[in-house]
Amino acid sequence: MTAVESRPAGVLGTSPGHRPFGARVMAFVALTKPRIIELLLITTVPVMFLAEQGVPSLWLVLVTCFGGYLSAGGANALNMYIDRDIDALMDRTAQRPLVTGMVSPRECLVFGITLGVVSTLFFGLLVNWLSAALSLGALLFYVVVYTMLLKRRTAQNIVWGGIAGCMPVLIGWSSVKNEVSWAAVILFLVIFFWTPPHYWPLSMKVKDDYARVGVPMLPVVAGNRTVARQIVVYSWVMVAVSLLLTPLGYTGWFYTTVALVSGGWWLWEAHALNARAKSGVTGAKLKEMRLFHWSITYVSLLFVAVAVDPFLR
Repeated sequence: MTAVESRPAGVLGTSPGHRPFGARVMAFVALTKPRIIELLLITTVPVMFLAEQGVPSLWLVLVTCFGGYLSAGGANALNMYIDRDIDALMDRTAQRPLVTGMVSPRECLVFGITLGVVSTLFFGLLVNWLSAALSLGALLFYVVVYTMLLKRRTAQNIVWGGIAGCMPVLIGWSSVKNEVSWAAVILFLVIFFWTPPHYWPLSMKVKDDYARVGVPMLPVVAGNRTVARQIVVYSWVMVAVSLLLTPLGYTGWFYTTVALVSGGWWLWEAHALNARAKSGVTGAKLKEMRLFHWSITYVSLLFVAVAVDPFLR
């Protein structure tokens, strides 16, 4: 792991005697990165509808989502524990609970491990042990493979590290079927190829932050032209993979229409970003965040279509 000289986590904030209870509670919630987890749930629930070919048990949906929140929250807390040195130096992470001192590193470590253990048992006892194994695998992959091994060593960090973010698709399917089918694998691959062109535009925006702490995100080690070209390549593969569900018989006309229209718009935005990068546009005129924001809309639309499609066939 690359060493980064920084002030110790906690120097900005807060002595134990000046940490109000309400603020402490919110700090522990912040450790779980709830806004990111919203996106994970968007990819879990619709897959349950597809697996059921209708409405799954409400109880099963609730326990699967809650178990997923606990597992992803534990992974995120452990990520913050490991990255607390560089978080203290990056503008976009300067208000995280370990940096401000609202939560101590030891508290964060215990909290993350506890959530990981509880979520695994929760899945195993209330859903099934396959979902529990997939959940634990996602947590370990994110913490060990991405955060500890890849993030500070290679520009391919987000490509392979993104596998952890694909796992909710498999968990959603396995919670209903207690197995993994090709439909789940295809949607797993959609998220796999979606993750780099989703995250790289944001990395382009904040690349100075990553450069300052020595994290070799692709926009740090390559120019905008290279990054934009990679975004286009991954975007085309993502859209192509998303269209495989229909010829294999898992979805019908509604999903196909949404996948074509939303995917077409994505490709338009990706090529527009590539054109601006090739022409040497920089700064605000590059408009890289347009694709980032659209990427969230795209995945939401696509997976809503996954959930709705079984009712229209």
